[in-house]
Amino acid sequence: MAEDGKKPVSEEAEKPVAEASVVEEVVAVAVAVAEVGAPCPPQSEVPEAEEKSKEEEVVEKLEGEVAAAAAAEEEKPKVVEEGEKMTESVSFKEESNVVSDLPESQRKALEELKVLVKEAMEKHEFTAPPPPPPPPAKEEEKAPATEEEAKTEAPAEPAAEAVCPPPVEESKKEEKKEEEKKEKEKVAPPEPSEPEVVAVVVETITAVVVDEDGAKTVEAIEETIVVAPPAEEPAAAVEGGLPRPEEVEIWGIKLFDDDRTDVVLLKFLRARDFKPKESLTMLKNAVLWRKSFGIETLLEEDLGNHLESVVFMEGFGKEGHPVCYNAYGKFQNKELYQNTFSDEEKRQNFLRWRIQFLEKSIRKLDFSPKGINTIIQVNDLKNSPGPFKRELRQATNQALYLLQDNYPEFVAKQVFINVPWWYLAFNRMISPFLTQRTKSKFVFAGPSKSAETLFKYIAPELVPVQYGGLKKDGDSVFSDSDPVSLVTIKPGSKYVIEFPNTEPCQLVWELRVIGWDVTYGAEFVPSSEEGYTVIVQKARKIAPTDDPVICNSFKIGEPGKVVVTIDNQTSKKKKLLYRSKTQPCD
Repeated sequence: MAEDGKKPVSEEAEKPVAEASVVEEVVAVAVAVAEVGAPCPPQSEVPEAEEKSKEEEVVEKLEGEVAAAAAAEEEKPKVVEEGEKMTESVSFKEESNVVSDLPESQRKALEELKVLVKEAMEKHEFTAPPPPPPPPAKEEEKAPATEEEAKTEAPAEPAAEAVCPPPVEESKKEEKKEEEKKEKEKVAPPEPSEPEVVAVVVETITAVVVDEDGAKTVEAIEETIVVAPPAEEPAAAVEGGLPRPEEVEIWGIKLFDDDRTDVVLLKFLRARDFKPKESLTMLKNAVLWRKSFGIETLLEEDLGNHLESVVFMEGFGKEGHPVCYNAYGKFQNKELYQNTFSDEEKRQNFLRWRIQFLEKSIRKLDFSPKGINTIIQVNDLKNSPGPFKRELRQATNQALYLLQDNYPEFVAKQVFINVPWWYLAFNRMISPFLTQRTKSKFVFAGPSKSAETLFKYIAPELVPVQYGGLKKDGDSVFSDSDPVSLVTIKPGSKYVIEFPNTEPCQLVWELRVIGWDVTYGAEFVPSSEEGYTVIVQKARKIAPTDDPVICNSFKIGEPGKVVVTIDNQTSKKKKLLYRSKTQPCD
């Protein structure tokens, strides 16, 4: 986790929940928020019995909510069926990153943050402090040893002094020599411009020693004093003796190199309600975390591709935002689930893979003031394991804290599709703890409204087939640049599509009706009254379980038109997607 323990809910409510992150799973987040709202200790410090008891309490509470929602569904099945689309939050317009477009108060906050960041760079506050000095206990251990050594070396001196103390005149001479020596060192210090010189001073001291037989001898003791060279100046020193400001880089952008710096700083300001000091703290913590986590090294690691079907980038939104899909139902595969979450090491590998994926996605964004630097997140909850999987919840919570603290303001929209009926309970529980800014980016849709909801933000030709669109891997006929027409077929009515052609060609078309359960047929009608109508596709009922996309072709040899008829005899509206193109005849 990014912190030693969870913060109180009242404090977390002030932060955007999972804005950077590509919310790993709001279902699990609801469990984290719902846990009594009290600060929780780190997982490593919580006894296993206590942790299980908390989980049981949460599960019981959530099961009660789920049971209530289930009862409501049984009592009112028609209401749930017709109104499967969850409440959509108030629309939220993405703010501009052009400084001149900002309100005066926000411009002032940005300028103030710039000053604070530059001061912090000059003080090297974006670099982790050196490790603390070793405890003084080791020095205390050495002290008794030196005293013992002194005692073992000095027993002969007291005896010698007692028998024959040195003359007073000699001791005075020694003191004078010592004083002269110190004065010379003070008066003539080594000049830094001259080459380093090691001075060796040899001094001879006369001592009187008494032998065992009482005879006195005089010995000359030489004492060598070595003067150490001056200490080298720090490498960071420059002219004037001031250290160079450190360089700070985040998401591949060096701060203050160009106008992309404003976009980066605005992300932190918006995450902290344009409070410069709090934004600076968040920025410093993010930079320090990136260094400790080894982000630059992580980008070069090969962590495998076994999770590419769970989280993947595909296409762009209508306003140019990259789209990231999160298919949590893939974790229903027991083997994949065990290989990802069964122990702490695997959960850490999942976290590293998720951070690496996000970092690579962010590096492709345009951080210029008028560029696109946010992502649309599509979270598919179909067959999702839900919040009752303990290992998944642990990994989710850990990722959540890291992402919301270190990747602010990277989400343009959070779209939740295929939301199951029981999610209503979790949505009610988590909603009070989210800020209006965060809730404005959330959109929820049930299974029958998922495709229609996606089409509000992403063109149908760019939505993958599994989510209701027409984008297929390896499509050799149509490409992303071939536009798709989207129409609504009213209940109990027919819709006719005409593809006119005046020259011989090969006409190809594809179409799909969301949920099908309609009748489809096609025919060629020549322009000449003498021509004959050709049945291209006999009318037949298309069931919801049939292939989601129908692709047909017809070789046209004379002027005329292909007429496609969709007959919707159900009591529900249907969404029809279609497109066509002509190819030269073989």
